[in-house]
Amino acid sequence: MNQLSQPMFNQEPIHQIGSLALFYGSRFPLGATLDGQGCNFAIFAGSAKNVELCLFDEQEHELARFVLPSQYGAFHYGYIRGIKAGQLYGYRVYGDFHPEFGQVVLPKKLLIDPYTKALNRPQVWNPQLYELEDGSMVAKSMVVDEKFDWQGVSKPDIPARQTILYELHLKGFTKRHPSVPEALQGTYLGLCDPSVISYLKSLGVTTIQIMPIAAFMNESHLRNKGLTNYWGYNPIAFFAPEPRYSVDNAVEEFKTMVREMHRNGLEVILDVVFNHTAEGGKGGPIISFRGLGNYCYYLFEHNGLQPDYELYANYSGCGNSVDVSQPIVLHLVTDCLRYWAEVMQVDGFRFDLAVSVGRERAHFSPLNAFFKALEQDPILSRVKLIAEPWDIGPNGYQVGGFPYDWHECNDHYRDNIRAYWRGDEGQLGEFATRLMGSRDLFIAAFRSIHSSVNFICYHDGFTLQDLVSFDQRHNEANKEHNRDGHGHNLSANYGFEGLTQNHEINALRNRQKRNFIATLFLSQGIPHFLAGDEFGRTQKGNNNAYCQDNDISWVDWNYCERNREQVRFTQTMIHFRQRFELFSHLRLGDDSFPGDKTGMGDHGVRWYRPDGQLMTPRDWNNGLAKAIMVEYYCCCGCDEHLLVLFNASNKPLRFYLPDPGGQRGWYRWVDTQYEQVSDSEKMLTGKNTILIEHSLQLFENQSLGYIRPR
Repeated sequence: MNQLSQPMFNQEPIHQIGSLALFYGSRFPLGATLDGQGCNFAIFAGSAKNVELCLFDEQEHELARFVLPSQYGAFHYGYIRGIKAGQLYGYRVYGDFHPEFGQVVLPKKLLIDPYTKALNRPQVWNPQLYELEDGSMVAKSMVVDEKFDWQGVSKPDIPARQTILYELHLKGFTKRHPSVPEALQGTYLGLCDPSVISYLKSLGVTTIQIMPIAAFMNESHLRNKGLTNYWGYNPIAFFAPEPRYSVDNAVEEFKTMVREMHRNGLEVILDVVFNHTAEGGKGGPIISFRGLGNYCYYLFEHNGLQPDYELYANYSGCGNSVDVSQPIVLHLVTDCLRYWAEVMQVDGFRFDLAVSVGRERAHFSPLNAFFKALEQDPILSRVKLIAEPWDIGPNGYQVGGFPYDWHECNDHYRDNIRAYWRGDEGQLGEFATRLMGSRDLFIAAFRSIHSSVNFICYHDGFTLQDLVSFDQRHNEANKEHNRDGHGHNLSANYGFEGLTQNHEINALRNRQKRNFIATLFLSQGIPHFLAGDEFGRTQKGNNNAYCQDNDISWVDWNYCERNREQVRFTQTMIHFRQRFELFSHLRLGDDSFPGDKTGMGDHGVRWYRPDGQLMTPRDWNNGLAKAIMVEYYCCCGCDEHLLVLFNASNKPLRFYLPDPGGQRGWYRWVDTQYEQVSDSEKMLTGKNTILIEHSLQLFENQSLGYIRPR
């Protein structure tokens, strides 16, 4: 930037207002870029004849306007000497207004810079202010100084085989945290409070996955109901951290949060939304992208061979679809990801409705330009990439269809594990497949065993406590007559709808929660754990709390104190996963399938019936079978030999264990009948054991008389 702009000062400025002098500037980089003497402004405006830069003071009073003097195709740019960090600005675009041709240029609308790195305040929808021409409704873009002291802290770079995702909402996680100072609760700085980091480390998770923090705007229909977009899946400025979560300076505070997480060995993954914007569909507001190049940024339905520019494609369900196949949009999205990964130092991304970014216009392809751009990028090819592998467009379900280096949220895993432990019939064969990394979806010849992101619960759905407490969703607070949210939850209330004081029901619910937690951390793939599930967080049966910025969604830390045993159980299962390679990085010759007996890799797997006999094809096809035993062992001399027993039936079953060999025995580490296995119950002296209904046991093969340290 310095090299490009310095020669301009040998010439007279094009225009001067007070101490601000305008020069021709540089086309790249896009956005507002500071150097030692001023700032370069560059913007893509496909529909513009002229672009006017409007400058504002801290109170948002307009100070000056400059027409950007340089143009290269649809790029407009200029350099202003005298601009400093913190300067507020926006754009007005002059050109033609032809909605039928995809052009909606209105100079009376002040626009947010798509490349702005910060907004001076939250963007709030206000229909009255929107009609005013002074731009008072629109949050102002802000010039940012990107200098920051990282204090020598680098990224943890945790391998996939060790990764344990912990999904949280930045505000909700600390809004009621008793150890976080009140002024910091619900903020970037609150999330990196020492007490919060200490808790995350003690739990054993490696990677926090934060729900969207890019600047967003609430939808008008929520405002009319007195609700708000709590989750933040309605972006308006992809590069800018949401001001709602800051105390003073969102950019610096976000960087501080990332630095302190990294200092403590924790990774940070962002949930990003590139499938739609807050401008919505037809009749939606003109705030940024639409006013700069409506036909470039969005995808439209077709009338014959021609696009119908008044009918926005809606593959997101939110009114519009961003067209990532357009060169300028591809440029914007990859620049944005690179900015978060390099400048803001995040470790990866979870892509909301990721099929949308994989479309070439309407059609998904794992070889599309976006995937190729990431694969060849020296920065983005090294970060963690997680897909929510569906949207609501044509052929929108693409689980297993993403490129080899992506990880994918696996709803097959969620549904089968829920159904199996609920006791549904016909689940056993698929249960074994899910436990082994879903190789029916992620073929071993092309995909890593870590491709599957396994989850029982996600932000959109029941919490773990609600999964075992409610038969039906209870979303009345969303004011949509309980019609929103997923209707197929595969949940159970075990005799009473909602929370209860019944001891027997609660004992079964707690055992089921332990079954879910244990299964998740014993499965091949990357485990995804929802914040608060380790201590029974409830949303009172709401399985779509996207609009509940209140106690329904905020984590209640009182449950952590009440349910310490469940927290300890979660810590135990994470500990076992990290300690035994067989639970996190199983290497089989063919990556196994239900019924495989040998394998030709470093590890082996055997499947048994409860009577100790190896499973046969007939056993796998027995729809009534709900119990199984799996043995893991090393083929290369390593000292790992494990056994897991599952009983999802409604009656106790006796399991006959395989011969441990020599002077060895089976040592029981986990029995989900109990919160912790007592020392007297750990060494199995006989050849069989009883599992009560809906329970799991985990054994390690050890030399008799030797107890491996935990």
